[in-house]
Amino acid sequence: MSILAKNKRAGYEYKIVEEFVAGLVLTGHEVKSVKQSHLSLKGSFVSIKDNQAWIKKMYISPYQKASFSSLKDYNPERDRKLLLSKKEIHYLQGKTNEKGLTMIPLSVYTTRRLIKVKIALVKGKRKFDKRQDIKKRDIKRRIISKIQSF
Repeated sequence: MSILAKNKRAGYEYKIVEEFVAGLVLTGHEVKSVKQSHLSLKGSFVSIKDNQAWIKKMYISPYQKASFSSLKDYNPERDRKLLLSKKEIHYLQGKTNEKGLTMIPLSVYTTRRLIKVKIALVKGKRKFDKRQDIKKRDIKRRIISKIQSF
């Protein structure tokens, strides 16, 4: 399993409630581009429409060696379908209807030859929650530096 992209701000901006793994439907040249880590999860989110899960605003740059004719009408931020079971989709749809919960992608990785997305059900943090996280991280850093200095 190799991680191709990671949403670095997710842990800072959101409190992770639950995690799920989903398959990702891509075209041929998108697969090659993703396997070369030419993608970004910044600002992307997951929505459910017509009992199907879609990842939106995930940027996949065009594959450089692809022919021009296949890339003529290519949209790098198009909506891409996620492969989840019906049971998971209904569960997530019910949870996102609750106040304050949303779904975001955490990381994109490969398992053997398949491309998977780890998505999370999250709740937004407030400013004071973020400050507390920063304070805890600084305290851990100081403790580790004192231990290493001895």
